[in-house]
Amino acid sequence: MPSTKYAALNGKYLKDAEQLLAANDTVQASEKFWGAVATAVKAVAAERRWRHSNHRNLREAISRLYRETGDDEFLTLFSVAESLHANFYEDFMQPEDVRYYAGQAKRLVEKLRAVAA
Repeated sequence: MPSTKYAALNGKYLKDAEQLLAANDTVQASEKFWGAVATAVKAVAAERRWRHSNHRNLREAISRLYRETGDDEFLTLFSVAESLHANFYEDFMQPEDVRYYAGQAKRLVEKLRAVAA
C-alpha cells in the first residue's frame, strides 16, 4: 500500500479518535489513537521499503528510526501508543490517563510525519 494511503488513514483515525475522546469513549478512542500511530509508522516504513505488515514490523521500524536519529522518544512514545492499544482490550486506564497518552500518541504522529517529509 502506498504511503499516501497510510497518510489518509492516519488523518481519519486521528479525527475519529478526537471525536471519541470528546464523547468520553476512551476505550474506542484508545484504539483509534493506536491506529493513527500504526498508520504513521506504516507510512514511513512504506517510503523506506521496510516491512510493515504486522506489529513486530512496526516495532522494528520504530527501533530503526531510533537508531538512525538517536531520538529515544520514538521508543518511549511507541510504548505509550501500545498501552493505548492494550487499553482497547482491557479498559484499564483512567480517562485522564487516556487523554494524556492521546497527547503523547499525537506527538509521535507529528514526529513520524516530520521523518517522512
